[in-house]
This record gives sequence, C-alpha cells and structure tokens, in this order.
Amino acid sequence: MNTQDAKRVLETALICAQQPLTLRELRTLFADEVGADTLRALLDELSRDWEHRGVELVAVSSGWRFQSRPELREFLDRLHPEKPQRYSRAVMETLAIIAYRQPVTRGDIEDIRGVVVTSQIVKQLEERGWIEVIGHREAPGRPALYATTRQFLDDLGLASLEQLPALEAGGEAPAALGELLGSEVQEPQDPPAEAGAVLELPAESTPTEAGAEAPTSPQEPPTPNPAPESSPAGASAVEVQAGEPGDDPASDASEKVQADA
Repeated sequence: MNTQDAKRVLETALICAQQPLTLRELRTLFADEVGADTLRALLDELSRDWEHRGVELVAVSSGWRFQSRPELREFLDRLHPEKPQRYSRAVMETLAIIAYRQPVTRGDIEDIRGVVVTSQIVKQLEERGWIEVIGHREAPGRPALYATTRQFLDDLGLASLEQLPALEAGGEAPAALGELLGSEVQEPQDPPAEAGAVLELPAESTPTEAGAEAPTSPQEPPTPNPAPESSPAGASAVEVQAGEPGDDPASDASEKVQADA
C-alpha cells in the first residue's frame, strides 16, 4: 500500500470514529504491517494536509481525533445554542489545584485554599470524569491522592499536562480552565458555606430555646399613661398593684385620691 492510500485509510477511520483512536488501534487497520514510526509520520503528514481547514487533526491524551478549530466554536454553537455548564468557584479552584499540583490529597487542597473541601466538590469532579484516585499517601489515615484523568485532557484538547496554559502573575487558573472547558465559573453571591463563614441571624430571627415561646411579630411597647386625677378609685388601685411601691409618682396621687374617697 502506498503512502497516499494509507493516508486515506487513516483519514476515513479517524473521521468515522466517535472517540480518539490510539496508535495501537490505528495499526490494526493495516494488520500491524505498518510500524509505529511510519504511522506517526503518516499522521503528521495528514495533520498538515488539514492545516488550512476548519477541522484539524490533533493528538489528545487518549489518542488521535479530528475536531473543529477553537476559533470556530462561536459559530458552531449557533446551531445548537446551549448555555455553558456553570461550576462554582470552589469546584474550579479545586480542579485547578489538582491539575497543577497533582498528586494531592484533600488536606493539601485545603491548605492551599484555606477552607474545607466538601465531599460534594470531590464527587462532582469524579462524576464528571476529570479526577480520580491514583493511590494513597503513606501518612496517618492514608489519605487518597487525586490526579486528573485522560478525559480531563481530552476535554481540554490536550495531549499532556505539559500543555496546560502557563499561569501568569496575577492570573486565575479557575477562569483559564473554565474557558478551555467551555464552562463558566459561577461567582458566589453569598459567602460560601465551605469557607467557614458564620451567618449571623438578625436579633428578631434568633431561634428560641427549647420550651420558650416563639416571639410574635414585633410591636411597639405600650406607653403607660399616667392616671388622671379624676380617674375612679378602682382604676387607681389597679395601677398601684401593677408596679412596685414608690416607683411611680402617679401611684402616690392615686392612693391619696382613694383615701379621700
């Protein structure tokens, strides 16, 4: 088989494949009669053939694939308009730390972020297929070591971790990864619960102790009106019983009126 025919076979297989193909899988197309070096040379030549087209042949972590060029994404999105997936800043910060510092434990991540890493954050990244446990650190408790997966690199369109975007001074890794993954970093509206922030309830909303009555809707306390001089004796006697003797000047006046009566 000449070179041109071999390239046609590779091109057809890669276009029809629904996932990246490894070199081993591509060699099976030729019954292993084409060596790995020759196959790489054919792939490189095929990649150059597609340089000035809207589709490119790239090597990602799990193999070779054809994909649309990143600069054309905004046009293709108009065919299937969908809102990009949104991830919290805590999730993207955790992913960035694992990507750039792997392998790391949850304790390492918490030391860098300064807050607790919840199980929900780790579970969300594992379910997305971006991180996995690759071992355990020889330390008390043998904490799990986390690293990124091939799926993570495939979603980024990268072949290795060395191709991750370099972090510039003052740059944000979560935002950079979010842009590559076609996702948005959702800024928290309120202090996140995992950040250890304590939410203080207003005084009127403070929960009551067990057995105590719940406060009713706030009302202005009634302003005591001094008993008029012409008040009946009975009313004056009630005012005297409600307060402590000698506390209210009106009480003395009420007692005097009662005595005169």
